[in-house]
Amino acid sequence: MIGETAVPYRVAAGAAEAELKERGSRFLAVVRAASDERGARALVEELRERFPDATHHCFAWRLGHPARERSSDDGEPAGTAGAPMLRVLRGADLSDVVAVVTRWFGGTKLGKGGLARAYSGALDLALARLPTASRVPIVRVRVEVPFERLGAIKALVRPPEITLEEEEYADEEPWLVLRLARRSLPELAERLAAIGCRWTLSDGG
Repeated sequence: MIGETAVPYRVAAGAAEAELKERGSRFLAVVRAASDERGARALVEELRERFPDATHHCFAWRLGHPARERSSDDGEPAGTAGAPMLRVLRGADLSDVVAVVTRWFGGTKLGKGGLARAYSGALDLALARLPTASRVPIVRVRVEVPFERLGAIKALVRPPEITLEEEEYADEEPWLVLRLARRSLPELAERLAAIGCRWTLSDGG
C-alpha cells in the first residue's frame, strides 16, 4: 500500500436535484456530497421525512477511494432502482457522493426495464447539474509515541500536508493520529522509522 500511486479522484462538491415524469409516476433525484456512511444515510432519512407520501426512496452511494459502494431498491423489484443508479455513479467516475431517487407511483406499472430507465434517467439529469471537484486520496496514520520522542513526532506535522487529528496521553505510551495525502505516506513512514516509532493505518483512512 505504501508504494501505490495516488492519483486525484472525482468527487461531488455540492448538491443538485432533478425531476423526471414517466407515465404518471414522478421521480425526484437528489444528489449530494458525502464523506462517510453517516452523511449518506442522513440524506436518505431527510428525504423520507420530507416526503412521507412518496412510494419509494431508492439510493446509491460511493465513498472514498477505492470506492465503497451500496445501493437499495427500497421495495422496487430487485435490480430496478439501486443497481441502475449505482451504475450511473460509476459511469460518471464519481465518489464521495450519495444519490436518492424518490418516486411517487402514478398508477401505471413501468415494468423492470422502464423502472431502471426512469431511476437512472432521473439521476443522470441531477448529475448534469452537480458541481464536482478533484480530491487527493487521504490516509490516517496512528502512531505510538514514547514520551521522549513526542516533540520529534509533532515536528513532522505540517498543515495542510500533514495534520494532527487526534492525540491521547492517558496510556503508558501516547498515540497520535496524523492525516495526510496517500502520496506522502512513504516519506512519513521513513521518518517514523528513523525516529523509532511504530505506526499503523487507522480505520477510515
